[in-house]
Amino acid sequence: MSIRYSLLAILDAGPRHGYALKSEFEAATGNVWPLNVGQVYSTLSRLERDGLVLVAEDDDGQKIYRISDAGRQELRRWFGTPVVREVVPRQELAIKLVFAMRAGPEQVRDVVQRQLVATMASLQEFTKLKATAERDGDLAWLMMLDALIFQAEAEARWLELCEARLARTRPQSRPAADTAQEAEAVRDAERTL
Repeated sequence: MSIRYSLLAILDAGPRHGYALKSEFEAATGNVWPLNVGQVYSTLSRLERDGLVLVAEDDDGQKIYRISDAGRQELRRWFGTPVVREVVPRQELAIKLVFAMRAGPEQVRDVVQRQLVATMASLQEFTKLKATAERDGDLAWLMMLDALIFQAEAEARWLELCEARLARTRPQSRPAADTAQEAEAVRDAERTL
């Protein structure tokens, strides 16, 4: 997520004070990503240094920021550039599972189960928020919620696949019926991917 370009996008609508930028960013993202006011001001300093924003003082002596022509060009370039998926972002949950494997499959099963419960709770909350956003007609918030819902659904599917794969690692001393059911569960989970 780029705070730099988000601030430029807000400034493209008109001049703002630093704290107003923080408030508008948080409102636009439904307070999902709180923004530290210090981060706003340090980003604004870099934007000013780079000639992308201009700074003036209002009647009260407070700094007010506005986007420059170069800032508008940079913002349009950002809007026109697709997000590249070449670099795999570090995912805490995946890392947690990798290192839980060192403690054994039972530890991983516990992590997967706890995370699946938390993910489903998040999915329910996002779905409730979406109903409110649809009623209010807030298109930007709806698009954000759709992204969060799809991500939560994908995480739940992945966790279910992890559970199915873990089921295959259990000792083979169990009844053949249990093993056949687990194999079918793995095949079902893999088919949905």
